[in-house]
Amino acid sequence: MHLQIKQANIGYKKTLISNADANLNLGEVCLLIGNNGVGKTTLIKSILHQIPLLKGDIFLHGKNIRDFSVKEMAENIAIVFSKSVIPQNYTVEDLISLGKYIYYPFYFALKKEDREEVISIIEELGLTQYKNTPLKNLSDGNLQKAFIGRAITQNSPVIILDEPTTHLDEKNKIVILKVLRKLAKEHHKLILFSSHDWRLAKEFADKIWYVKDHHLYNGIVEDVLLKHDELTNATLFKINENFVPPKITAPYVYKEMLFSLLQKNFPQDLSSLTFEFNDYWIISNLKHNYQCESFEEIIDLLKTLY
Repeated sequence: MHLQIKQANIGYKKTLISNADANLNLGEVCLLIGNNGVGKTTLIKSILHQIPLLKGDIFLHGKNIRDFSVKEMAENIAIVFSKSVIPQNYTVEDLISLGKYIYYPFYFALKKEDREEVISIIEELGLTQYKNTPLKNLSDGNLQKAFIGRAITQNSPVIILDEPTTHLDEKNKIVILKVLRKLAKEHHKLILFSSHDWRLAKEFADKIWYVKDHHLYNGIVEDVLLKHDELTNATLFKINENFVPPKITAPYVYKEMLFSLLQKNFPQDLSSLTFEFNDYWIISNLKHNYQCESFEEIIDLLKTLY
């Protein structure tokens, strides 16, 4: 294993994550998820040894991170934080080229193959038209892609990204995540990225690290998702405290839409009902079964029942 956390207490002054045990190998993509304030960024900074562990150890390729020099850390881990300092008067090409300077003094010119690699990454990220654009003139999304490009150019075996898709639309999220997965699989990189959107994991991640109640749950994506209903349950967006949802069996999007529809229109206890979608909705209670073709029909039906 390339990255290993052993019996670690992670936090700053107080413990946010207790007795964490987890590991990742080269070639794997891992999604780090959890609510705000649970310690995701603190965990990342602990891996980078920017925040000391309160207990336990973290090993990178068998070596304790406490024993890494700053240069060794940069050679082994490329990092993209959600809020990065924007270098003044730099263009996209300048920023992405910075990834190469962990290998050279700043007064050296990049080699031809380095410059070709930078251009290739710019193209893969869809930034060719912005190659010579000052960073201060970029949209938040393209700026984030440029910082990710710098991390890729660094050619470190591990890439860690804190909320890398925050400012990106759906199209550009997919561009970034495809690039990251390609790096993991074709170039044998270890990719760890945090996000609030667990749905990204199903398509792009091999493993999940889920921080909840001071514990780090980890494993294969599908195993972790099935063990934690709150990750796949539409009640994540519950806005009516008196609303008790029915049992809903449906594809996620349909389930989420039905949940929203019901709590907006019927903020009461609906737990006696069962909804099942199979090309149309079957609604059941203790006495009857009903069939509805649309959400509008569901509203009309429930108005007669409640």
